[in-house]
Amino acid sequence: MSKNKAITSLEIHGLKKVRSGKVREIYDLESSYLFIATDRLSAFDCILPTGIPGKGQVLTSLSHYWFNLLDTPNHLIADDISSIPVEYKDILEPYKDALDGRFMIVKKLEMIPVECVVRGYLVGSGYKEYCASQSVCDIALPEGLQLASKLPETLFTPAAKNDIGHDENISFEKMIDMVGEDLSIRLRKMSLDIYHRAYEHAIKRGVIIADTKFEFGLLDGEIVLADEVLTPDSSRYWPSASYREGSNPPSYDKQFVRDYLQGLDWNKQPPAPTLPDKVVAETVNKYQECLRILTD
Repeated sequence: MSKNKAITSLEIHGLKKVRSGKVREIYDLESSYLFIATDRLSAFDCILPTGIPGKGQVLTSLSHYWFNLLDTPNHLIADDISSIPVEYKDILEPYKDALDGRFMIVKKLEMIPVECVVRGYLVGSGYKEYCASQSVCDIALPEGLQLASKLPETLFTPAAKNDIGHDENISFEKMIDMVGEDLSIRLRKMSLDIYHRAYEHAIKRGVIIADTKFEFGLLDGEIVLADEVLTPDSSRYWPSASYREGSNPPSYDKQFVRDYLQGLDWNKQPPAPTLPDKVVAETVNKYQECLRILTD
């Protein structure tokens, strides 16, 4: 994996781009999609001008690892150059080196417009809400919990997808209104089950998955796990050796960058500031270490 140069933009000439997200570029391959994970990093809903070298490869490798480990239908078809459909090989040949390790060919799904968020610990916006109302996403919790406390029961807190800015937390009842009761119940069960199985895998390797979010789609009526899964961009990973209830543990994700940005005189509006080399290098190490620990 490259640790030298960040790839923050990758335009494939000759392919139809479906969309450009905060991290991923998505291209249409007719019967499938080409997902490309760049090294872009966003914080406070702003894409930073400084990329994190190798980040897209970590996200792709870790997603592939979890897709293979979890016994759950998923959208991954392939993620190696040799599996590129023959009609696109000439188009993609000039981009072979840039694509290496950072792309997936995936099934086309009818995406469900809800983020399936699972919380195992009291942290982040959930902790702020608890301090104000003794609840998380309007779910009442007992007194006496602290920052980073393990929740008495793992919570499923859905959010309506929002391509611009934060997703909007919604109640389970609102989710039912959006996608139906049967599908909502099945998604809740699948999300909690996946989280608990991933948690048990990670904790044996000295890593706590504090929270995460999943995306699902439908293919011929079957629920399919989609997008990225259990990466440092979609999950909060803590080294268990450093975990202490009452304090915010260090994490294997972009929290290091958020903490740096919080210390700047920046109003959290574009344009975002550039990152110094030291912060970039430390963030690279955190992503790489997360991949190594979980997949060794």
